[in-house]
Amino acid sequence: MFDIQTQLFEGKDVRFGPIDHEKDPEIESKWTHDSEFMRMYSLDPARPMSAAMVKKAYEKLEKEIEEEKNMFYFTIRARDDDRLIGKAQVSRIEWSNGHGWVELGFGSADDQRKGFGTQALGMLLRFGFGELNLHRISARVPEYNEGAIALFKKLGFTEEVRRRQALDRDGRRWDLLTFGLLKDEWTRQAEA
Repeated sequence: MFDIQTQLFEGKDVRFGPIDHEKDPEIESKWTHDSEFMRMYSLDPARPMSAAMVKKAYEKLEKEIEEEKNMFYFTIRARDDDRLIGKAQVSRIEWSNGHGWVELGFGSADDQRKGFGTQALGMLLRFGFGELNLHRISARVPEYNEGAIALFKKLGFTEEVRRRQALDRDGRRWDLLTFGLLKDEWTRQAEA
C-alpha cells in the first residue's frame, strides 16, 4: 500500500530521476540504434538518432511537459551506480476523468529480466494512484511484447481492448492490446 513513509521515487534496485542533459543523450542514442528496443518501446517507426538529436528531443519533451501539464517523465537509474537504464512516464493525463497512460522501457538487454520493470512499474502506479490521485491507469502493448504483457498482468492489469492486426511489423500484422487498472484494484492487490 501507499503511505507517507513509502519512498515515492525509489525501489530496491532502481530509482526515478530527472534527465541528465550531459550524459543521457549519448546513452539513449545507442538505444535508438537497437531496433528490438525501439519496436518494444514505441509504436512509431524506429529510427536511429544522434546524441544531439536526442538532446533536442529532451528539450522538446520538457517544453511539452511544462506547457501541457499532463505528463510526468522519469529516467530510470540503477541505484548501485546511478547509470541510466530506462525511461518511464505517466502521460496523456485526463485530469477531469482521473485517467492516465503509462509507458516504460529498458534500453539494454543486460538490464532486462532482472525485476527492474516490476519495481519501476510499481513505482509508476504508486505515483499515479497515490500522488496524482488517478482513478485508472492504462497501457498499450504490442501483441509481440510478451515480457510487457506478463509484467502488466503480474501487477494486476486487465486486457480491455484488442485492436486486431493494428500493427505491421516485419511483414506481419500484430494485435495492439490495451490494458487497464483501476485504483481500487491496485489498492486491493497492494493490501493482499
